[in-house]
Amino acid sequence: MNRVMGLDFGSKTVGVAVSDPLGITAQGVEIIRRESENKLRRTLARIEALAAEYQVTSFVLGFPKNMNNTIGERAEKSLAFKEMLERRTGLPVVMWDERLTTVEANRTLMESGVRREKRKEYIDKVAAVYILQGYLDSHERKTDGQN
Repeated sequence: MNRVMGLDFGSKTVGVAVSDPLGITAQGVEIIRRESENKLRRTLARIEALAAEYQVTSFVLGFPKNMNNTIGERAEKSLAFKEMLERRTGLPVVMWDERLTTVEANRTLMESGVRREKRKEYIDKVAAVYILQGYLDSHERKTDGQN
């Protein structure tokens, strides 16, 4: 399997995670800070550089659906970002339901003893790990059934 990059796209930050070369585990890489919600050129350039560095062949982008499964403003922005990322890198981008990943990431950080004011620094990277790990786990289950 090829390396996959997981992204948690937010209005101020983008959490980044990558899979190991076998596509089994996700590791947090960094948090890209965005100066302005509407300016994405620098964000896309950083993601492109990381994709080259880690030799990823695809992306998994968190899809923030509403709890009732509808698509709101954040999800619309994520879909627009998906198109920009595909155009810029030429790599496929899979949308992955990210409902509750931030809740899980926060719980993990709390249970790890990370103080509340420090959690904000890590939350997006941990959320990106959860998004990517969920995708990798589901992909592994599908592959297991084909052996």
